[in-house]
Amino acid sequence: NSASLLLPVSNLTNLLAFHASGLSFLRFAGLMVLPTAAAVGIEWLVLTRFFADDLRPRRRRRDAIRAAEPAMALPRLPLAVLLATLAGFALSSVAGTEPVWIAVAGAVAITLPALLRRTATPAAIVRSADPAFLVFVLALGVIVGAASRHGLESGMRDVLPDGSGLLDLLAIAAVCALLANAVNNLPAILIALPALAAAAGPGPVLAALIGVNIGPNMTYVGSLATLLWRRALRAEGAEVGLREFTLLGLLTAPAAIAAATAALWLGLHRLA
Repeated sequence: NSASLLLPVSNLTNLLAFHASGLSFLRFAGLMVLPTAAAVGIEWLVLTRFFADDLRPRRRRRDAIRAAEPAMALPRLPLAVLLATLAGFALSSVAGTEPVWIAVAGAVAITLPALLRRTATPAAIVRSADPAFLVFVLALGVIVGAASRHGLESGMRDVLPDGSGLLDLLAIAAVCALLANAVNNLPAILIALPALAAAAGPGPVLAALIGVNIGPNMTYVGSLATLLWRRALRAEGAEVGLREFTLLGLLTAPAAIAAATAALWLGLHRLA
């Protein structure tokens, strides 16, 4: 969740904020480098200390397995398509092309060879897209749109500041973090963006993005990514306790939000 701050295409919330920010792909990434590093750095420090006793024996086992197993060759085609897609994203603003078409081209390039070799079928590809997840996202958008038309948008305008000072950005990130934990991060950014449409510069929009990407690490329902992560763990017979998850969220999210927002402010101040 926190690492997805970096690129406009890293998260559904980023795509929405990217269009509202008015930034180019590379400018967006440049502004979010320091916030991402700050957030991930804080989480790494806390998590490595919290799980220190678990990590030591696992590192020894991992090193032993790596020493015993032969090195695996890199999958050249997927890696080449991934790098080409990322390069296309970076050039999309210059070329005046929407990132979605670059993503479509990459998806076709990675799936077509498998279809031609008959190692995958169209039905399997559709199933991998998780139709239930897509329906869930669509339903959230409908609910948020209806709520916004019935006063939620105007209420958020009264709550969120529209300045780009450090305290303004911290307040926006905090409010959006709380909102994401209450209603999930995707509807949270959909609610916040119209209220920030009149803000001067991209700072408030990016601060809202920091709030909805890092903030939901405190609750299971705060992020679509966390919901999918929990489902994947359960499929493997693993479970993470609510108490431990919430404790780690409280230890990392507030500090990471504050550090990432301060880093964003520094980046905006430097450009100004």
